[in-house]
Amino acid sequence: MRGFGFASTVLATASFFTSSVLAQSGSVDPLVIKGSKFFYKTNGTQFFIRGVAYQQDAGGNGTVSTGGSNSYTDPLADATACARDIPYLTQLMTNVIRVYAIDPTKDHSECMSMLANAGIYVISDLSSPGQSINSDAPAWNDDLYNRYTSVVDALQNYTNVMGFFAGNEVSNAPNNTAASAFVKAAVRDIKGYIAQKKYRTIGVGYATADVSQIRVQLADYLNCGDQSTSIDFWGYNIYSWCGDSTYETSGYQARTQEFSNYSVPSFFAEYGCNTQGTRTFQEVGTLYGKDMSQVFSGGIVYMYFQETNNYGLVSVDGTSTPSKMPDFTNLQTALAKVSPSSVESNSYNPTNTALQACPTLDSNWDAPASPLPPVPNEDLCSCMQQSLSCVIKSSVSTDDYQDLFSYICGQDKNACAGINTNGTLNPDKPSYGAYAMCNSTQQLNWAINQYASSQKSNSNACDFSGSASSQQAVATPSGSCSALLQQAASGTGTVTSSPTSGGGSSSSTSSGAASAMVNVPNFNFGLLNLSIYIAFAAISGAAMILL
Repeated sequence: MRGFGFASTVLATASFFTSSVLAQSGSVDPLVIKGSKFFYKTNGTQFFIRGVAYQQDAGGNGTVSTGGSNSYTDPLADATACARDIPYLTQLMTNVIRVYAIDPTKDHSECMSMLANAGIYVISDLSSPGQSINSDAPAWNDDLYNRYTSVVDALQNYTNVMGFFAGNEVSNAPNNTAASAFVKAAVRDIKGYIAQKKYRTIGVGYATADVSQIRVQLADYLNCGDQSTSIDFWGYNIYSWCGDSTYETSGYQARTQEFSNYSVPSFFAEYGCNTQGTRTFQEVGTLYGKDMSQVFSGGIVYMYFQETNNYGLVSVDGTSTPSKMPDFTNLQTALAKVSPSSVESNSYNPTNTALQACPTLDSNWDAPASPLPPVPNEDLCSCMQQSLSCVIKSSVSTDDYQDLFSYICGQDKNACAGINTNGTLNPDKPSYGAYAMCNSTQQLNWAINQYASSQKSNSNACDFSGSASSQQAVATPSGSCSALLQQAASGTGTVTSSPTSGGGSSSSTSSGAASAMVNVPNFNFGLLNLSIYIAFAAISGAAMILL
């Protein structure tokens, strides 16, 4: 890196304001990653993020506050709002916005064009409020794969798309670190999908909460193993600098040291603590200053819209003209004073290219580095479905699936081995079921069929109090189904064939949200829990027939 002499300051200032110059020419230069830094593809100037989180009803952890539903407002599909807000974003010298959920079926061309003309890039989360990798009931299945790839399809053609987040604060405590394996699988498959579709190279990263107990393990885990399963950039949602703090006492110094040898770009995916009232943004000078700019590529301030959490830079009432909050002026002033030291791509030779060592399994870390959850494969799931003779009735609500899973897996863990999502059930030999990536209906059908097949002497084996029924199974699978089912074996095999679909919307279950949230129980269900479950089910009128 160059020092803070006059020449380097001029260069840094030039790179810090380059996006607006490009915008005036009516084009936007795609961003590329080299080592741990971002660069403009054409001129090789280093890119620092001056970002703002831009989505109404986005909660403090980057979630969209909709009470658990899948209803949200796509900020990139509202051209009127974009035209209203972009002038205010440019006053803050914004060159990146982060959006938390977009509707891939809507048209984003007007907003994306206006943003490009203003020199503003976009980082989009791939999830939505109702379709995401759940911390406590993780899944990586057909429905989520289709949701994520649909977002990629919708945005990949815009050159001002900077990258995608495959997860946001999924593991936020030691007791849900197993979910990180599903994030790593999502990173693997979205990177693979982008390559398979021959799209331009677009980074896939992760946004993390700042959780001290798992901070190092999580960063190492998502940057370990193979390049194909590792993140392309790391986003930190960090709120530790509050009021009159310092580089040392805020923890910024420690975080900078921790990421000094990280092999991919790192930046603040959210920042701006408000516990001390009106924010003065003292941390801005440090983030873009000599201590941090060699490690972190800037950050994204949370957030543009004023909500009940009081993080807003502006207040917007309906379609009215935005009213600037005190935080707006303070951020504008702070950003105007910074000029980070930069380096040109052709003179930058990264030495921190090695991936991290994968963390070992312990009381604070429960995600195996290998194997990862299987690649979602609708062809395999469809073939499996055709091979079954006992399936759930279509009239059964997905709300009842959890009870059925709990009963079957509690009675016979072997019936659920093929849909096992607990990768460390056997710590000495981590594994996932071959059908663990199918949607919830297909998974339940597999479990019901396996359980019923084991009860051959019972004529009511395929009944489950009227919840299941028989179907004509395909006796001899042919073509690709034959090969896929042979690889899956009894549900515990490894399928190496790649999926042929993606980017669509699955119709195999009545609710994509439901399939993402229904969890196949841990096999440590136990007889006591089983008896309690049966008693409760009987009281509620939903008791299963004990076979």
